[in-house]
Amino acid sequence: MAANENNKFWAVILGASSGFGEATTLKLAEDGYNIVGVHLDRQATMSNVDRILSQIKSLGVKSMFFNVNAADEVKRKEIIEEIKKVSNGQPVVKILMHSLAFGSLKPFIPSAGEQPLTKAQMEMTMDVMANSLVYWAQDLVMNNLLTNKARIFAMTSSGGHTAIPYYGAVSAAKAALESHCRQLSTELGFMGVSVNPIMAGVTDTPALRKIPGNIPMIEVARRKNPRTRLTSPEDIAKIISLLCKDGGEWISGGLIHADGGEDVVNFVGQGEPSDKSFNF
Repeated sequence: MAANENNKFWAVILGASSGFGEATTLKLAEDGYNIVGVHLDRQATMSNVDRILSQIKSLGVKSMFFNVNAADEVKRKEIIEEIKKVSNGQPVVKILMHSLAFGSLKPFIPSAGEQPLTKAQMEMTMDVMANSLVYWAQDLVMNNLLTNKARIFAMTSSGGHTAIPYYGAVSAAKAALESHCRQLSTELGFMGVSVNPIMAGVTDTPALRKIPGNIPMIEVARRKNPRTRLTSPEDIAKIISLLCKDGGEWISGGLIHADGGEDVVNFVGQGEPSDKSFNF
């Protein structure tokens, strides 16, 4: 589909003001999609939102941005009503991207005076970082806004299948998010809609910087990645753009590794071995 045909459609980006969401917002706007951006920012970071909006405008597409909690049911339904106003009764949402990074980073079992994760924190993390995807997909479908052959993407991480200190609630949410994608892929197959979790490599985003031990994590990833660098938000945006082209809808349900080969590398060495010969 040519970019000039995309301007009939909207991309809904949950977490549009930073990291993967920001990069994908700008790339899809460049591809000609109108943008519904949902973000949660305080006054201190609103200048970045203004910059994103200015860039979208310069690309000649429409945008609607909402500074609200994307997991709030009332706010979600208000945004759905706003999309309906511009839809002219037609399905217009071609892309839904879930890139919400808001959860508790606390240990399950405390030590040295730490506070353990509470029930409320666990449930909040699961609701924002996993379950909200289902509710957005439901509302888009039930309000006749999601197009046939639409694309749904959800950002997961290697933490969904590994243990990282303080990451337990988020890890559980990422695992649930991947499960939700599999189920949505099955249930939306009748519409030709593809649903995929995307697992980026370690990426230096504001969300990563909140994880305890992020500096060693970055250093290990640089040594481990076959490309000898971190994944960037723009890498992910380009992959999403590619998967939104005609034919991309046939890739559905499975986890997409978008990490330059990082996750398959198990050994992190320091240089080459001195003896490369092997005896069997």
